[in-house]
Amino acid sequence: MNEAKHKNMVGLLSSIFAIVVGLLFGFIVLLASNPTQAVPGFFTILTGSFTHGLKGIGQVFYYATPIILTGLSVGFAFKTGLFNIGTPGQFIVGAFAAIVVGIRGDFLGSAQWVVAVLASIAAGALWGLVPGVLNAYFNVNVVIACIMMNYIGMYLINFIVKGSKTLFDSLRNQSLSVDKAAEIPKMGLNLLFPESSINGGFFIAILAVVLIHFILNKTAFGFELKAAGFNRDASKYAGMNEKRNIILSMAIAGALAGLAGGLLYLAGSGKHIEIVDVLASEGFTGISVALLGLSSPLGILLAGLFIAYITAGGFYLQLFEFSTEIIDIIVAVIIYFSAFALIIKTFIERFDKKRNGGK
Repeated sequence: MNEAKHKNMVGLLSSIFAIVVGLLFGFIVLLASNPTQAVPGFFTILTGSFTHGLKGIGQVFYYATPIILTGLSVGFAFKTGLFNIGTPGQFIVGAFAAIVVGIRGDFLGSAQWVVAVLASIAAGALWGLVPGVLNAYFNVNVVIACIMMNYIGMYLINFIVKGSKTLFDSLRNQSLSVDKAAEIPKMGLNLLFPESSINGGFFIAILAVVLIHFILNKTAFGFELKAAGFNRDASKYAGMNEKRNIILSMAIAGALAGLAGGLLYLAGSGKHIEIVDVLASEGFTGISVALLGLSSPLGILLAGLFIAYITAGGFYLQLFEFSTEIIDIIVAVIIYFSAFALIIKTFIERFDKKRNGGK
């Protein structure tokens, strides 16, 4: 087995180990809360998504769509040596841009949803561009810049939506519903998964995974992005424009997170921007998905599907007298333990290196 395949295998085993540990911890929480219902409750976590057959599977794909893209956003930045913790801000800014087009763009006709999706990509890219510029030209820590942009984005969007008569539903304290023409078409998925919320956004997420994989692994542009992120001085010495590459890396990462927001809020499932002082949870879940997927586009796709599957199954725990808060704790613990995948991977690699005499 060559070195690349060996590292991939180690990474896979570390992620699986993190998942097993998270599930075991979840079972302990169930056992401590209600011992008599712990076993059937845990079994429901693992099989709950199949309770309603194809509808349940469709819901898994629906939940997975935004977190696959936010995970891809974080993973792409990781691959280029940057930590994009700004996904919540990029997500909500992209969602806002999509909603604006979705409400005010009725003159676009059948192209309204397409323009709305493109607007979410552009808005997310712009929000990711700012930390990239600050890091490239002023050496501002990208993590700090992203955190600041998260809160600026959240409060700015709240302020704009609440102050706009054409966007705000004052009775419900949320944004208005988008036009029917702005909702993403089902693209035949409603026939495969009847009564579920799945739509063509899932296909767009899969396309994004393929595109990012191709860019990172098959193009000179992707190589330059990774080189600039991992060693700015070396890439500059090699004749690369390291500042441009850092900026582009963050812009692309922001575009992916913005797309996630657009696809979720254009899904036609009653999703609205609520005026609350809370950062988008999908953005933070994306960080865990990227860690669990080891920043590989394919790994992120599988990790996103897994987290969505667990989330959908967790809803049925209420049938066994477990409160909603316990469901949230279990899902959060599973996500939390996924962050240890990288640590476990490093430990295994060091252990293997020592066993082979440091070779």
